Amino acid sequence: MNEKISKIGVFTSGGDAPGMNAALRAVVRAAIYYNKEVFGIMQGYEGMIDGDIVKLGARSVGNIIQRGGTILKSARSEEFRTKEGREKAYKSLQKYGIEGLIAIGGDGTFTGLHKFYQEFGMPSVCIPGTIDNDISGTDYTIGYDTATNTAVEAIDKIRDTALSHDRLFFVEVMGRHSGYIAINSGIAGGAVATIIPEENITFDQLYTILEQGGKTNRKSSLVVVAEGSKIGGANELARKVAERSSYFDIKVTILGHLQRGGSPTYFDRVLASRMGVAAVEGLSAGENDVMVGIRANKIVYNKFDTIMTTHHEIDAESLRIAKILSI
Repeated sequence: MNEKISKIGVFTSGGDAPGMNAALRAVVRAAIYYNKEVFGIMQGYEGMIDGDIVKLGARSVGNIIQRGGTILKSARSEEFRTKEGREKAYKSLQKYGIEGLIAIGGDGTFTGLHKFYQEFGMPSVCIPGTIDNDISGTDYTIGYDTATNTAVEAIDKIRDTALSHDRLFFVEVMGRHSGYIAINSGIAGGAVATIIPEENITFDQLYTILEQGGKTNRKSSLVVVAEGSKIGGANELARKVAERSSYFDIKVTILGHLQRGGSPTYFDRVLASRMGVAAVEGLSAGENDVMVGIRANKIVYNKFDTIMTTHHEIDAESLRIAKILSI
C-alpha cells in the first residue's frame, strides 16, 4: 500500500443516484482501514471551490448505506468550468493537505476531474454513480439497478389499471442518451414496445405494432419510452396515436425523478461497497486519472480516455428478447 497519499478528499457530483451513500461509506471506512485521513467535500465542485470541507470518521458514515441520495449533497458548478475556479478549488484542497481525490458521479463529473488532473496533477479516481448505466468501462453503474426496479414496480401498478380499463399506457422513464432503464424495465414489465434512443424505430413502425395488437383484440397495452426517444416522448407519441385511431383509450405516465430516489437495492449497495474500497486501494496503489469499473464481476480500472470516447452500448440480446416477447 502506497503511503504517499495520506489524506483523501471524496465528493459526489452530478445527478444523485441510489447507492452513492453506500459508496461514500465504503471510501471513508476503507481509507481509515488503511490509516489515511478522509475529508468529505460538500456540494461537489462548488464546495471544493468554497472550501466547504469536513473531516470524516467511521461513525460519520454510520447508518447511511440504506439511504438514497447523498449526504454530501450535489450541485452543478459553473465556476469550476473556468481555470480560475479550478485554481481556487486546488488552493482549498491544499489548505487541508488533501493529496488525492475520489469522485462519485457521472461523465460530467469525470470530465471535470480529468481537467483538474491535467492542470494541477491531483491524483484522482472516479466511481460511476448514475442511474442511466451509460458509462463504458463497467457493466453496471451505481443506482441503475435501483432505478430499474423502481420503474418496474411502477409499471406493474400501471398495468393493473390498464387491464381493468382496457387502456393503452405510454410510460416514460429516464434515459436521455441511454435506453438501459427502458429496455430492461420494458422486458420485466411486459411492454408491447420499448422506444429507446439507440434504435431508429419510426412512429409508423410503432403504430403497426399497436395495430397488430388491436387486430387480435388486445385493448390493454404498455409502451415504455425512454425520455431521449428520437420519435418523441410519451405525451407526443400518445397524441399521435390518438390522432390516427380512436380504438385505444390512451393514458400517459411520466415517472421522472421518482426513479432517482429511494433505498438502494442490495445489488447497488454491494456494487457501491466494492467500488468504494477499490477506489481507495487503487488510489493508494498508484492508479490515477481512472474510473473504477466492474466487468464480468471483477474490479477493473479504466483510463479516462478509454471511457469518455465510447458509449456503453445496449446489449443486442436484450433488444432481440424484447422484440420476440412483444407479440
